[in-house]
Amino acid sequence: MAVSGQQRRPVVVLYERIADAIHDGTYPPGSTLPSEPKLAGELGVSRPALREALLLLQEDGLLSVRRGVGRTVNDHPPRRGFEHIQPLEELIGTGGPLRVRALLRAVEEPTDFTTQHLLAPARAELRFWESLLAGEGSAAALSQEWAAADDVLERAHPTFAEALRTEPAAERTSMLAVLTGASRGVPLGAHSSVTATLVGQRRGEQLGRPADTPAVLVTQVVRVGDIPVLAAKHMLPTGAPALPVLQSN
Repeated sequence: MAVSGQQRRPVVVLYERIADAIHDGTYPPGSTLPSEPKLAGELGVSRPALREALLLLQEDGLLSVRRGVGRTVNDHPPRRGFEHIQPLEELIGTGGPLRVRALLRAVEEPTDFTTQHLLAPARAELRFWESLLAGEGSAAALSQEWAAADDVLERAHPTFAEALRTEPAAERTSMLAVLTGASRGVPLGAHSSVTATLVGQRRGEQLGRPADTPAVLVTQVVRVGDIPVLAAKHMLPTGAPALPVLQSN
C-alpha cells in the first residue's frame, strides 16, 4: 500500500500552536491558560476544535485540570507503569483477536508527542497509522501509532523498516503487530502509561461514542536497546474489553 504524502491534521496544527506557546514561555510552567472562549478567540478557532487540542495536550502531560482553577501548564509529566509488548488487538481480544480497520496510513512531521517519545528531529518524516479495533459489531478501541524515522529504523531494526515498506495487509493490521512479527530474535523493551480521560469529539465520532464518554488512554513506547522505534496512543472507551495489566517492581 502506498503511503500518502506529508499531511498535518488540523487538530495537530492547533496542538502545536499551543505547545509552541508553552515552550516559548507565553504560558510558563504553573501558569493557567485563558478560558476556552478567550483562548478560542485569541487563536481564531472554534471551541470544539480547541477543546480537542487541549484534551490531547492534557493526555500528553503538558497540561492538567485543577478544579476551580482551570487548565494549568505542567512542569514534568508523571510516569505510571503498564508493560505488555503484544498487539492490542490480541491483548484485549476475547475469543480471538479483534479486527483492525485502517482509518489512515500517512507520513507526518513530528509533534511534541513524537519528539518526546521517538526523539524525532524537526522536519523528520514519520509513518503514522490510525486504526479502529472492532469486535462483534462495535468499536472497541482506537489506536494511533508512529514509527521512528526510516534512517533510525535502518540502524536500529532494519527488519522492521523493511516490513513497514512491504506489509501487504497494512489496512488489516496494527503497526505493533508488524513490529512484533519482525522482531524474532530482536529483544524489545517498552514503557507505557495508563491515564483516565474522555474520548473527545473527533475520536468519539470514530468510535461511535459521545464526546464525553470516559475512556482509558494507554501511551506506549517500544525500544530496541535504548532506541525508541514505535510510539502509540490506544484509546479504550467505557465498555471496551478488559485490559490485562502486568505490574512489577
